[in-house]
Amino acid sequence: MNAPQPRAGVLKVQPYVAGESTIANVKRVIKLASNEGALGPSPKAVAAARGTAQSLCRYPDGGCVELRQALARHYHLDAANITCGAGSDELIGILIRAYAGAGDEVLCSQYGFLMYAIGATAVGATPVMAPEKDITADIDSLLRHVSPKTRLVFLANPNNPTGTYLPASEIRRLHRGLPKNVLLVLDSAYTEYMTEADYESGVELAATADNVVVTRTFSKIHALGGLRVGWCTGAPAVIDVINRVRGPFNVSTPAQNAAIAALADQGHVDKVREHTRRWRDRVTTALRKLGFTVTDSFGNFVLINFGDTTRADAADAHLRRHGIILRPLKPYGLTHCLRATIGTGGEMRAMLAALKTF
Repeated sequence: MNAPQPRAGVLKVQPYVAGESTIANVKRVIKLASNEGALGPSPKAVAAARGTAQSLCRYPDGGCVELRQALARHYHLDAANITCGAGSDELIGILIRAYAGAGDEVLCSQYGFLMYAIGATAVGATPVMAPEKDITADIDSLLRHVSPKTRLVFLANPNNPTGTYLPASEIRRLHRGLPKNVLLVLDSAYTEYMTEADYESGVELAATADNVVVTRTFSKIHALGGLRVGWCTGAPAVIDVINRVRGPFNVSTPAQNAAIAALADQGHVDKVREHTRRWRDRVTTALRKLGFTVTDSFGNFVLINFGDTTRADAADAHLRRHGIILRPLKPYGLTHCLRATIGTGGEMRAMLAALKTF
């Protein structure tokens, strides 16, 4: 016990395990495990990132001024109420460190993104998981689990890994039911895939409420996961707190420039959205015809229910023998499920052909 010891919460963390990218002795792998953009990034974003090569000796703009201004114009927001991070993961972690600690509670939905509970545990707070209804977040359940110790409520909408979503009316009902001193964090990583009329990303609510922040990312529809760039918007006081805690140069110059270019290429975004919607529907229909249970999804992935853990494990092994990697969901308690990212048309055909022989 003479060696340096971390805070107790750190040793309780079960590290987040990213989707695998390789299979032993397999040269061509189809990776459908990480919800990465099916068609890759905008060529304009690639060119913008390459254009920074000669200036890599310089620190990036610590305030992401041009990127925040571009986001403000695109989403009709005040740039002062936006801050950026190395992916939305960093911003989620900062919010937890800033607003929660030992003795506090961080409330999440039962199948919410794992990083919420991981972040809470790491700072010594207690993650509280509110049961879901039909693998969809239940507002009444969340409100029942609010206690005097609750400091933050995290809700991904649409949710990863289930793909389900809640309409704007339910999000606003959740907000109305929360104490004013509880911060509601709406994780809208998959919002660009949404076309439903009753959906809101949350930026409208965040612009008018003192206790709401919305996180967004360039890793999904913009396919810039390798550059790590995300952003959030909320009340000035919350943005001020994040800026006090975050690193001074947390978003690289290539990431900032690529994000600005990606945001401006709406044609590419529309193309990816339509491709994803078309193939998500095709895959869902085909899998159901094969006898699998598939949840209606509103992200760039589908959740496949194999009935039990043994069958899900066997399906995973079968797919890997065909060079295809899906995402097992044991850490979420969904041991009977695999999550499949919507990839290219060829990748989707290969996955369906492999599952047809399972």
